[in-house]
Amino acid sequence: MKESIKEISKLLSEKDIRPSHQRIKILEYLMDNRIHPTVDMIYNELHEEIPTLSKTTVYNTLNLFDEVDLVTTLSIDDNEARYDIVTENHGHFICKECSEIYDFPIDMNSLFGNQLNDFNIQEKHVYFNGICPRCSK
Repeated sequence: MKESIKEISKLLSEKDIRPSHQRIKILEYLMDNRIHPTVDMIYNELHEEIPTLSKTTVYNTLNLFDEVDLVTTLSIDDNEARYDIVTENHGHFICKECSEIYDFPIDMNSLFGNQLNDFNIQEKHVYFNGICPRCSK
């Protein structure tokens, strides 16, 4: 889903984020590569095109995007955070063999019924891990 620079700039502006070239390119990468990337993956992909880009800038940009709900930060991997451009509630499956992360739909609100009514839930995540069909073959 190739978004135009103009659309991405508008989306950032609507979130009160100044649409710098680096922010636009990071958000464009996330929209075009729905692979739950890490900071390193994004940095390595964009560094050649943007030589002034640093890992710190990528990290800070992703944290800013998370604060305004443009991305969700996933702690699904013990080693490093992953970033998901899909912010609506859904679950994740990570393959122990290939480390691929798959999205799947889930009704988060029905998981616990009203057992948590008195709790102030701030985040909901459902993670499964195992072996994906491709690696099972």
